[in-house]
Amino acid sequence: MIVDDPTAHRRRWHWRTLDNAAGGLALDLGLYAVSTAFAAITAVTSTLLPHRAWGAVAAVGYLLATLAVIAQLLLRRRSPTSRLTGLPARWAVTGLAWATTTLLPLAWQSIDRAGGRTDRAQEEVLVVEHAGSRLLEHGTPYLGPDAIAALPPGEQLMGYTPYQPGMAMFGLPRALLDTWWTDSRVWFAVGTALALALAVAVLRGTPTTTDQTTSAATHRRDATLLRGVQAATVLPICALTLATGGDDLPVLALCLLALAFAAADRPGRAGLAVGLAGALKLFAWPVALVLIVWGLTRRAGTRVAVGAIGLPVAALLPALLVDRDALTENVLRFPLGHGLVTSPAQSPFPGYLIASALPAGRLIAAALLIAAGVAIAVRLARRPPRTAVATALICGYGLLAAIALMPTTRFGYLLYPLALLTWAPALHRPIDTPAAPVPDEPSGRTTSA
Repeated sequence: MIVDDPTAHRRRWHWRTLDNAAGGLALDLGLYAVSTAFAAITAVTSTLLPHRAWGAVAAVGYLLATLAVIAQLLLRRRSPTSRLTGLPARWAVTGLAWATTTLLPLAWQSIDRAGGRTDRAQEEVLVVEHAGSRLLEHGTPYLGPDAIAALPPGEQLMGYTPYQPGMAMFGLPRALLDTWWTDSRVWFAVGTALALALAVAVLRGTPTTTDQTTSAATHRRDATLLRGVQAATVLPICALTLATGGDDLPVLALCLLALAFAAADRPGRAGLAVGLAGALKLFAWPVALVLIVWGLTRRAGTRVAVGAIGLPVAALLPALLVDRDALTENVLRFPLGHGLVTSPAQSPFPGYLIASALPAGRLIAAALLIAAGVAIAVRLARRPPRTAVATALICGYGLLAAIALMPTTRFGYLLYPLALLTWAPALHRPIDTPAAPVPDEPSGRTTSA
C-alpha cells in the first residue's frame, strides 16, 4: 500500500480551499483584476509596440471580466443558487475574456498590419510566414548558411527559422494570399482553439472518481478543467503571446491535449498529439520523452513513441533531403548559439545572469542545466510517472527548471510550466473502477474488482 505524504495532502487542501472560495469566483476575481493591471502597465511602459497595442485593448477586456465577476459575487450573496453565479456562467466569462483580451487584439493587429502598419507583429510572425513561402517555393522552410550570410547584417537574424519544419504550415496561408486573415497568428489561434476544445471534450468524457455518477465529482472535474483552460487562454502571458506572436500556443495546446489523452488512457493518441507538437517546436520534445516513460509503465511505450518520435522525424526528413546544411544551421547551430548571429532572447533568469556575469559563466550555466536534466532522468528511472497527473507535474517542473537555467531564454516561455502545472489537477483518474456486472450470475449479484 502506498502511503500519501501528509504535507502533500495539506498543500492540496489549501489550494482547494483557495480555489473553491466563493464557488471559485474569488480566484477568478483575483486573476482578472491582476491581469487588468498587467495589461494597463504593458500599454503604458512596454518598449515593444505590438505589446503596447495589445495592452491598450486587453486592459479593457480584463476590466469587463473583472466587473462581470464582481457582479456575480454580489448576486451570489443575495441568491447563492443563481445560475448566473455557477460554473457555466464562469465558463462564459472566461470565453468573453479570451475573446476580448486575445482574439480581438489579434484581429485588430492583423487588420492594421494588412493595411500597412509595420509595428503590429513580433518578428516570429514574419519568420513563420517567410518559412511558409520558402516551403512552398523550395520544399524546405530553411535558408542555408551561405544564403543567410549573403543577407545584409541587419537582416541575418530574420533569415533564421529556429523551429521544426511543421511550424511553416502556419505560414502557408500568407504565402498563398496576402490579407488579414492569412496572418499566421490567426491560424495559431485556430490551432490552439481546436486542440483545447478537443482536450476539454476528452477530459469531460473521462471519469474522475470511482462513483462515476456523482454530480459533485463532475462539478469538481469541470471546475479544475476551467482553471486549466484559463491558464492556457486568458492568463496574460498566454493572451499577450498569442495576440502578438503566437507560435508557442498551438505547441502548448497540443501538449495539453496529449496529457488529456493520457488521462483517458489512450496512449496512441497521446503520442500523436505530442508528436504533432514536436513537429512544430523543440519545447514539446521533453514532454514527449516523459509521456513515453509514462507509456512504458502501462506497457504502451511503443504506442506512444510511434507518434511522439515518428511524426517529428517524418517532418524533418523532407527538409533533410532537400538541404541538410540549412536544416542543421537553423535547428541545431542557431539555437545552440553557434549561428552567424546570436539569439536576442535574454531574460534575467538565473542561467542568463550566470552566463553574463561570471567568468566562464556560459559553461557554468550549461553544467547546471545538464545537472538538472540528469536529476530529472534519475527521477524518471527510479520513480516513473504512472498517471497523467504525475506526468504533467514532472513536465511542468522540469521545463520550469530548464527555462530558469538556460543561458538564452525568454520570459514568455514560462507559459509552458504555468499551464502544465495548472492543467495537472484536471487529469485525475480513479484509483480503481468497479468491474462491469457479470450477465450470467445466477443470483443476480455482480462481481467487483
